[in-house]
Amino acid sequence: MKEIVKQVKLLEHVDVDNITIKRDHYFNRAYIIDLPLDSTPDHVWQEIFEREWKSSRQLWDRKLFTMGDKLRLVTTADEMEEKLDWVKQILEQTNRGVEKYNREAEAREAQMGEQLKKQMLEEEANVERIRSMLRSRFGAL
Repeated sequence: MKEIVKQVKLLEHVDVDNITIKRDHYFNRAYIIDLPLDSTPDHVWQEIFEREWKSSRQLWDRKLFTMGDKLRLVTTADEMEEKLDWVKQILEQTNRGVEKYNREAEAREAQMGEQLKKQMLEEEANVERIRSMLRSRFGAL
């Protein structure tokens, strides 16, 4: 049975006073912002997410990580608006990738089902052929 990968989004209605914002000690003028997600992403979603954000332009200027049910963004105050738009775009691309993954998994499962059915029919035919040979050799009871 296939496992459906769930899409993950930023929470839309959040109390911004409860969002963790702290100074980043490694990047000059940068802050670490923990944006809340609507659920904790599974490993497939995270893999697609990593591929999407790492393939985006200006990767060296983009710091983004999943941490449980949060998305950790590292940016400066001046670039915050642009980065939020970028995060939204990456999440949309990731969820499109999840849709594609789920469609492909469903197609693989259907194909495996057909192959299994074919194997079972072949096995039944072989068993019947063996029984027929045994009947001719030993006679029917």
